[in-house]
Amino acid sequence: MTRYKQGIEKFREIKGEEGAEKSLERLKSLNPDLARYIMEFAFNDIYRRPGLDLRSREIATVAALTALGNSPQQLKVHTICALNVGVTKEEITEIILQMAIYAGFPAAINAMQAVNEAFDEFDKQNPGSIKSANDGIDIHRKKAISA
Repeated sequence: MTRYKQGIEKFREIKGEEGAEKSLERLKSLNPDLARYIMEFAFNDIYRRPGLDLRSREIATVAALTALGNSPQQLKVHTICALNVGVTKEEITEIILQMAIYAGFPAAINAMQAVNEAFDEFDKQNPGSIKSANDGIDIHRKKAISA
């Protein structure tokens, strides 16, 4: 199997079949070579390495994107990926709060906005998401908002 096909397999594992196909088509429409490089390098050469599981890799990615502060769209994408591989909403919220110390409050505020949008998108795609019986707000978001 080629590096490209192995990368796509890992990409599907992280994004889910439907999400992976949409994202791959979007990447190809931007530039087919860029899509190939991302699949071969990021998702085959790096994500397939045995040193970290997918959950740990997505935690690191959410933290890095929060700290960089320059890509809210990619933060949304990787928030959904993190949820897909078992990171909880509460953990994602805690990652961003932790990054406020090192990346600053503006980066944390922007990240929290992007993550909340990703939570909403995830909830629409996955109607079985955990909700509070009182007001329909995700209990982890409610905890973060009230803190």
